[in-house]
Amino acid sequence: MAHKKHKKQTHLGANNGPAGAKAPSANSISRSPKSMVLRIGAGEVGPSVSQLVKDVRAMMEPDTASRLKERKANRLRDYLTMAGPLGVSHLMLFSRSDSGNTNMRLAITPRGPTLHFQVEKYSLCKDVRNALKHPKGGGKEYLNPPLLVMNNFTSPADSESPNKIPKHLESLTTTVFQSLFPPISPQNTPLPSIRRVMLLNRELQDDGSYILNLRHYAITTKATGLSRPLRRLNAAEKLLNSQKKKGKKGGLPNLGKLEDIADYMVGGADGSGYMTDATSGSEADTDAEVEVVETRTKKILSKRQKDREDGKSKGSGPGVEKRAVKLVELGPRMRLRMTKVEEGVCTGKIMWHEYIHKTKEEVKAMDKAWEKKRQEKEGRKRVQKENVEKKRQAKGLGAKDAEGDDEMDVDEWDSEVLKVMGNGVERGDGG
Repeated sequence: MAHKKHKKQTHLGANNGPAGAKAPSANSISRSPKSMVLRIGAGEVGPSVSQLVKDVRAMMEPDTASRLKERKANRLRDYLTMAGPLGVSHLMLFSRSDSGNTNMRLAITPRGPTLHFQVEKYSLCKDVRNALKHPKGGGKEYLNPPLLVMNNFTSPADSESPNKIPKHLESLTTTVFQSLFPPISPQNTPLPSIRRVMLLNRELQDDGSYILNLRHYAITTKATGLSRPLRRLNAAEKLLNSQKKKGKKGGLPNLGKLEDIADYMVGGADGSGYMTDATSGSEADTDAEVEVVETRTKKILSKRQKDREDGKSKGSGPGVEKRAVKLVELGPRMRLRMTKVEEGVCTGKIMWHEYIHKTKEEVKAMDKAWEKKRQEKEGRKRVQKENVEKKRQAKGLGAKDAEGDDEMDVDEWDSEVLKVMGNGVERGDGG
């Protein structure tokens, strides 16, 4: 007899979390920033930049289009058209110039601004893992956005560089990077959800250049307060349990060459035992220690039991344990040099340029030219709108469209854009 098919797919607003948990509201989802990391000229950037794009997408998880596929036919206009319906707030565009330089543009949709960077140096995630002795594997770290830490984003007040970046542009750059991830509330954000950190360090240069170093780390913690023999025994027990789960035999350390268990637990007098710092792999003595409130479930106790527990916990904070914090690099690494800042999304007035500096008179002339272009653009839009209205009125009276008119109707333009995006872009589950 055939079994009845059960529906396993979830629906919008369904409660997929633990019992009693509420589904996220639409307002909380819309406030969370989303990003798209793209290759402009997908077949021209090369395999190294393509892998760098994949690594950056993993770093921007979970609010990013991790499985988005670009095509050569797609243009920036296509992605901007779909950014609004998909709720995408940031675009990170990687490209390669004719001279071989790798560039990155960070834009806020739909009105900008756009920060232009030259990627002077970069290292992929696989290169970082190969350089580490104990690399960190991918796991639950990517279920939550990383913690953003920025350093030296404001120039000192006593800086006398003639080409230094203006203060308002420094604050603008800080705001753009801060808006990449959702804000963290110390009162509401659970501490176990912070598993990664993205570090941005600005190198202060005398020539006024704006250089950022980007690093990506995983945050690991280890309980302290255990003696070395207990720490060693705890590690052996974890290794044995992991081997049992995988269905493998063994997992215990080789004790055939030892005469006593103390040689394994404590180590020999000559320093060649198994519990020396060189072989134990423990760095708890040198790591920073912090006090963390334990998240264990509290039992309802009577008054007598509470008094008994309070007497035991005198002298040490109740429910507080010490843990050592350690950072393990995940990658990628990037050294970014900002070249210019412009209004709009890759098309607008230049607000700052590293190599080109204008006087006040030249800036005023440029503003007049931009205002003239804006008025001409508004005029073309107005004329086009009038032509579309005339066509619609003609269709309503039963007359045929005028022949030889090269302008495209608004409905035809929408259908063409959706057709291009449907054939060229496949949306990932994170986008």
